Amino acid sequence: MGTFLNRIAIIGIGWFGFRSTTPEVSFREMVFEAASRAYKDAGNINPRNDVDSFISCQEDFWEGISIADEFAPDQMGGAMRPTMTVAGDALQGLAHAVMHINSGVANVVSIEAHSKVSDILTFSDLVKFAMDPIYVRSINPPNFHFIAGLDAVKFMQRKGITREDLALVVEKNKKAGLSSPRASYSSNISAEDVLKKDYVVYPLSELDMAPFVDGAIVIVVADEEVGKKLKKDDYLVIKGLGFVTDSSNLETAELGKANYMRIASDMAYRMAGIESPRRYFDAVFVDDRYSYKELQHLEGLRVSEEPSKDLREGNLSPQGEIPVNPLGGHIAKGVPLEASGFSLLLDAIDYIKQGKGERALVASWRGIPTLTGSVVVVEKP
Repeated sequence: MGTFLNRIAIIGIGWFGFRSTTPEVSFREMVFEAASRAYKDAGNINPRNDVDSFISCQEDFWEGISIADEFAPDQMGGAMRPTMTVAGDALQGLAHAVMHINSGVANVVSIEAHSKVSDILTFSDLVKFAMDPIYVRSINPPNFHFIAGLDAVKFMQRKGITREDLALVVEKNKKAGLSSPRASYSSNISAEDVLKKDYVVYPLSELDMAPFVDGAIVIVVADEEVGKKLKKDDYLVIKGLGFVTDSSNLETAELGKANYMRIASDMAYRMAGIESPRRYFDAVFVDDRYSYKELQHLEGLRVSEEPSKDLREGNLSPQGEIPVNPLGGHIAKGVPLEASGFSLLLDAIDYIKQGKGERALVASWRGIPTLTGSVVVVEKP
């Protein structure tokens, strides 16, 4: 991606859920609730008249129905309107919204992403189905966390990271989540409590793995000049973004590194004119669905070359030099499938609107078995 032609404003956000199960709503009703809140937040806009295009981020396998995107437009207000689907993380959907605006297709775009993971009865089988049928699926690991364990061990050996460091990540994020309304899994836990847990797959215990949750998020973006008319100065600007797939095959990937984050962040930094990300950002919101991934991603983002040292010295704490997941991350909130990137972006928006900083970095990973990452730079105008 090159330089933005237009500055893109985030003018509306809405969410619903962030619970392990939501039996009272269908995924369509959940998205409707999030959309209603987003349009109110955007200045009580009417999606039938004021939104030019609609983007849904979802995957047929997660929904359990084919052409699931055909069930997305109505509850967003997008019936009889331009709509498209991105089979990927919500930040990839956001990138497409930016392209809609810069290409002149739209001035205002609504993007939805959601998870109804509580309806999925065979989650591990779906993940296995995503793996190469000859080289990977035939190995038949006991569960998909096995691959994360391999990745974690290679990373820890390369960077000198200990099991205690992973426990400190869990302690930091679960405690930080106590300040977030979305963090159902936050707790005043200690690293010692984490270390007492049995391994699911070495070196990861159950507490090192973020649980999956139901949730829906809708974000409305606009050309900045349009955003000013709707929200005056109450909006944030997307200054840079990037997304990349390192390798489409797990068997050819370089485990132990987050090369996808390095490449995607370099795209975003170049677009935003950022040379020193550690000094530039007031906080970092990064995918931590496994505790080690937070540290691995920080290295990939060039925020910390020695993440375990920064962790032990308190530099990554909410009061530290460069706060990382100061509202808890996925370990405190859970992972809402394709809405994961928006979950982190919501935290960044909350953090800035609470007056705790002006510039935030958001970095999402699509999860095993992918090597796809997305990065967004968001800040006050």
